[in-house]
Amino acid sequence: MDPIELLQQNRALSRRRFLGGAGTLAAASALTACGSSGNGLVTAPPTTTTTPTYTDSDILNFALNLEYLEAEFYLRAATGSGLASADVGSSPGAVTGGTQVPGLTPTQQSIINEIAFDEQQHVRFLRSALGSSAVARPAIDLSASFNALANAATIATTFNPFSSFDAFIVGAFIFEDVGVTAYSGAATLISSAGITAGLLNAAAGIQAVEAYHAGYVRTYLTAQAAANPSYAYLGYANKVSALRATLGGGNETTLTAPTGTLSASTIVTPSSIAAGTSTNAIAYARTTDQVLHIVYGTGNGAGVKSGAFFPNGLNGSISVTQS
Repeated sequence: MDPIELLQQNRALSRRRFLGGAGTLAAASALTACGSSGNGLVTAPPTTTTTPTYTDSDILNFALNLEYLEAEFYLRAATGSGLASADVGSSPGAVTGGTQVPGLTPTQQSIINEIAFDEQQHVRFLRSALGSSAVARPAIDLSASFNALANAATIATTFNPFSSFDAFIVGAFIFEDVGVTAYSGAATLISSAGITAGLLNAAAGIQAVEAYHAGYVRTYLTAQAAANPSYAYLGYANKVSALRATLGGGNETTLTAPTGTLSASTIVTPSSIAAGTSTNAIAYARTTDQVLHIVYGTGNGAGVKSGAFFPNGLNGSISVTQS
């Protein structure tokens, strides 16, 4: 049985299991002193912190960590192998999980190949822009992290995004909206000069490509649901969206299947194929702290250093939650 089909057997699972059921995904030092926030999520104890000042290199390395994650996810889905040794830096962390998605049509294989190429090129661009300052790939988990996420989102006890194209699309949905909102939030932190000529324009260009990816993923899910009302994967994506909102801010747009009925009111209905505000259609933005909470799988709290997709944390100066 496809693990994702266990949905109906796991309605009672709580978000707390994203953390409590995946202890190996978070550093013990970050969790042993944690308490309950009352919503089932583990939070770090309140601490007083000073807002750090980040350099352009810090911001780019933060982005590079996220691009490592996306590149490894897509490359393994497309080919069964991850980034080349020349693209991961000195003494990189290990990658756990990830296999080539089986049973793909030529069109589906082409789509995964294209996104994998894009993410690989993002890694190479950022490493080139950073030069000797580029951090190495951190340890990445593409197995237990998804199982914990499925538990937390009340989807199933386990979830393998590499088991089918539709499962892969839900996995992609997890990353793409986070990438778009992360770049949107980080843009204001990059200095006008930048460490490389045209850096801000390049960052905006990367965000645009991530938005294209996110738009495809959202369109595929809503189109499939429109064609088949019992299509379960759209519901799974919305559960992921709800969990992301809990972990890293409510910057989410619910996916809804188009009805095919046009009316005068249709034009003012917020679109589910873009993660943007309903008032002005501007893409949402997340702070680096909100992004860390999502990829670490934790609720609010300062001092969280690792978890979920990054079992040993991110590399670089932006790696610990501040609030």
